Amino acid sequence: MPVIKSAKKALRSSQRKRVFNLRRREAMRRAIKEVEKLVVEEKKSEAEKRLPLAYRAIDKAAKRGVIKKNTAARSKSRLARLTANK
Repeated sequence: MPVIKSAKKALRSSQRKRVFNLRRREAMRRAIKEVEKLVVEEKKSEAEKRLPLAYRAIDKAAKRGVIKKNTAARSKSRLARLTANK
């Protein structure tokens, strides 16, 4: 555990940020899995309706620095290809 006052403050700050980051990452993963599940179940029209929600979750995660920009682009590309092919 930190001893120095500024290190203690940094620890508190990082713990708060971690909660937000985990929430953002989990929302993104949930949205992606939902689209993938609908594609597997062959509900293409429903998957296409959920695609913008997944894109929004991915973009927000990238904007906040939870994931990198190229990771977001790759995830969106894979989802688009998945919904287009089936």
